[in-house]
Amino acid sequence: MNSQDLAQFEIKDELQFVNCEHGFTYVEINNAKAHATIATYSGQVLSYRPKHQEKDLLFVSNKAYYQAGKAIKGGIPICWPWFGADPDDLGRAAHGFVRNRQWDVIATESLADGSTKVVMGVTDTAETRDIWPHAFKLTIEITVGETLKIDLITHNTGNDNIVISQALHTYFLVGDISQVQVTGLEGKDYLDKLEHFATQTQSGPITINAEVDRIYTGVDGDLVIDDASLGRKIRIASKGCSTAVVWNPWDDVARSMGDLEDEDYKIMLCVETANAGPETVDVPAGESYTLTAEYSIQ
Repeated sequence: MNSQDLAQFEIKDELQFVNCEHGFTYVEINNAKAHATIATYSGQVLSYRPKHQEKDLLFVSNKAYYQAGKAIKGGIPICWPWFGADPDDLGRAAHGFVRNRQWDVIATESLADGSTKVVMGVTDTAETRDIWPHAFKLTIEITVGETLKIDLITHNTGNDNIVISQALHTYFLVGDISQVQVTGLEGKDYLDKLEHFATQTQSGPITINAEVDRIYTGVDGDLVIDDASLGRKIRIASKGCSTAVVWNPWDDVARSMGDLEDEDYKIMLCVETANAGPETVDVPAGESYTLTAEYSIQ
């Protein structure tokens, strides 16, 4: 449960806070352009739907865990200050520690173009320093309008350089994975996790007919998820990175996960905006670094 006094951040007829039966607090946005739901636990967007769309942009599993210390399966989890396995092999949890803790609401704003902005943050504590011994302030700026824009900002508040990897681990809703292709990564090299991170080169658009877990490098343009079943294209524009991760668990892995239904792999695809694999980020003492993703539906 969020212990903040959140009433001060509400915007009449536009933004409200809702306490859910499982104990989490949601930011519910309904403006002239879109609906969105954001969990203050995990700083995680769970839903975004422009008013002109029938289907949500995002997938959230019906079996997702909603409990302290667990990550929510779906939406846009935040992987930080590392992506993937513990980079120092100390037995720490994969994908860092901010996707399973409470974030503070810092500000909300109704923008002139009809969009709504929410700013949330998390800072270092004695608990986080036991996991990762650095001072920091991490903020996320979420702008809900005709597009969904996310800025993830790392502030190094300590006296030493820090090195991070990170990702917006976005789960997209698709109609039928067998009719989906991803464009924008043709000719790019990728590390194939399923082949011990061997380097491969993408030939043509990405199609999914088996488990996929790849880190693409040298990304330098927009990516598009062409979803023929739903008759839409999702465009992903990014800044502050040259890495993209593409993941679908397929059938065997989906069945092995307690927070996914057996058939969920058919209606979801993760295309992640990231600094991962060989791309890490140095953030000098007193400085900041921003990773940005902007999603639009065509």
